[in-house]
Amino acid sequence: MKLAMIGFGQAGGKIVDKFVEYDKRHDSGIVRAAVAVNTAKADLMGLEHIPKDQRVLIGQSRVKGHGVGADNELGAEVAEEDIDEVQGAIDSIPVHEIDAFLVVAGLGGGTGSGGSPVLAKHLQRIYTEPVYGLGVLPGSDEGGIYTLNAARSFQTFVREVDNLLVFDNDAWRKTGESVQGGYDEINEEIVTRFGVLFGAGEIGQGGEVAESVVDSSEIINTLAGGGVSTVGYASETVENDSSGGGLLSRITGGNEENELDTAHTTNRITSLVRKAALGRLTLPCEIEGAERALLVMAGPSQHLNRKGIERGRKWIEEQTGSMEVRGGDYPIRDSGKVASVILLSGVTNVPRIKELQQVAIEAQENIDDIREESEDNLENLVNDDEDELESLF
Repeated sequence: MKLAMIGFGQAGGKIVDKFVEYDKRHDSGIVRAAVAVNTAKADLMGLEHIPKDQRVLIGQSRVKGHGVGADNELGAEVAEEDIDEVQGAIDSIPVHEIDAFLVVAGLGGGTGSGGSPVLAKHLQRIYTEPVYGLGVLPGSDEGGIYTLNAARSFQTFVREVDNLLVFDNDAWRKTGESVQGGYDEINEEIVTRFGVLFGAGEIGQGGEVAESVVDSSEIINTLAGGGVSTVGYASETVENDSSGGGLLSRITGGNEENELDTAHTTNRITSLVRKAALGRLTLPCEIEGAERALLVMAGPSQHLNRKGIERGRKWIEEQTGSMEVRGGDYPIRDSGKVASVILLSGVTNVPRIKELQQVAIEAQENIDDIREESEDNLENLVNDDEDELESLF
C-alpha cells in the first residue's frame, strides 16, 4: 500500500521519520511521500530522513518557532491559519500514485493534538483518497493536561478521518525506562507493526509474489466504515533456507518430510495468529465485536502456506464474530522470522478510552477550579482591605 505520510507535531514527525528509514531499510515501497509539520523549529531540525524541503514550520507569527506549549486549542488555531503552507508541501506529493493519506500525531501535546484533526478535515475536503489517522495516546503518568488534550483530540480526530489507528503508550512503556529510550523503542514497535501491515500488497523483498495476495483494496475495505482500529503482532525466528526444503527432503524426494514441514508450518502460523490477537495490541481492547479484520502473514515464502493462513483467518472469525475477515501472505525472502499482523477495525469495547475520558473530565474540572481559585487569590492580593487605593485606569 502506497501512502503519503504527514507527521504533525513532535511525536508525529519522529514516527514518520522512522517510517521513511524503515522503508529504505526494507525496500518496502510504502512511503511514497513524507511531510513533517510543526510549530517548533528545533523539532523539525532534529529529523533525519524526511527531506528538508518537506518540513513545514507553521505558527511563526504566533509562537515564533517555539511550539504551542501543550495548548492544543492554539495548535488547532495555528493549523487553520497556516493550512495553505501545509498544502504547499502536499502539492508536491504525486497523489495519483498513492492509495491513501496517513496523518500521524501524538495526541497528548499541543501541535499534533490540535492540528492533526484540522489537517485531516482539510484533506477530506480536497482529495478522493482515504485519509487515515495514526494517533498515539500519552501514558497515564504524563500528567492531566496531556490526558485532557488526548481525550479532546481523540474525540475530534476520529470524526475527521476514514479510520483512526491507535497506539497506546500506556500499554507499552516499561517501568524504570528513560523517557527518550522508551519513546525510541515505542516508535520502533509502531513502525514494525504498521510497516508489515501497509507493506502487504507491495512486491516483497527479492521480488517474490504472494500466494494469497493482500492488496491495498483489502486494507482499504477493512478500514472502511470509520471508527477505531488496533493492530496485533507476533513473530518467531526461523531458519531461512531459500532453497525451499531441508537436506533430507532434497535427497529423498521427501514426501513424508514435506508433510511434516507443512504441518509444522501450519501449526506455527495458527499459533502466531493467536499470539498476535490475544497478546499486546497497539490499543488494548476486547477483540470480540470487532467489525472487520485483516490477517497478514509475513516472512520467507517456504515458511508460509495457504492452509495455515486460512485456519488463522477462520479462528479470527470465531473470536471476533465478524464475517468480514480477510487474510493473505507477504513474502520477504531475506527475513529471519515469520510474523503475524492482525488489523482489527471498528473495535468498540476499549476500557482505556473510557478511562482516558474519565481522567480528562476530572482534569478539566480541576483546571476550572484552579483558575477560579487563582482569580480569587489575585483579587485578594492586589486589592487593599479598605478599598482606599485607586487604580490608574
